Amino acid sequence: MRQAAVPDRSIETELLAVRGRCLVAGVDEVGRGALGGPVTVGVAVLGAAAAPVPEGLADSKLLSARRREALVPSLRSWVRDAAVGHATAAEIDAWGITAALRVAGHRAFARLSDRVDVVLLDGRHDWLSPPPRAGLFDGPVDELVALPEVVTVVGADRRCAVVAAASVLAKVERDGILAGLASRYPGYGWERNKGYGSAEHIDALAALGPCAEHRRSWRLPGVRPDGR
Repeated sequence: MRQAAVPDRSIETELLAVRGRCLVAGVDEVGRGALGGPVTVGVAVLGAAAAPVPEGLADSKLLSARRREALVPSLRSWVRDAAVGHATAAEIDAWGITAALRVAGHRAFARLSDRVDVVLLDGRHDWLSPPPRAGLFDGPVDELVALPEVVTVVGADRRCAVVAAASVLAKVERDGILAGLASRYPGYGWERNKGYGSAEHIDALAALGPCAEHRRSWRLPGVRPDGR
């Protein structure tokens, strides 16, 4: 396991200072590149007067599963609000991964109690905001909620504490879902690979074919064009 970088609140504090904003939401996704299972988006909300960053917080990819799970209670106590949203493998097949990410994110925002003033999103591309022209979004429009300004920051999951918190909460919840799916669809090793394309998973796809929780619109390794 790599040594975890230490995220801080400098970027989010600067955002909150602009025009007297009060609440910032950090957003990160998990499962975009997996072959099966849902894509998951975590949202964590903080105000300017939040307590110090919980010890050990880092981007979820830099933490062991045990450490992520141990952090969840302190993160839930630290943030003002938090939520996690999902889009299923079938929804990814129907809408495409970008639209599915957007719906999963909006499902998470719909569960928040507070209305935030600015959104801090990990990455270069704002997949959370609706596209500028009608007809470019294949997901259910009625699930989209009103959002404030979205600010993208490359490496925000490593640099920004509120985004790191969102990444940990999303990762822990999605890992739990995949562990449950592993018992329903044995043989793919999802309790270990979490739906990603490990050698074990690819070998199982070749031997067993895809199950109902695989993203069948994707070019699944080990699966013939006829889906077998």
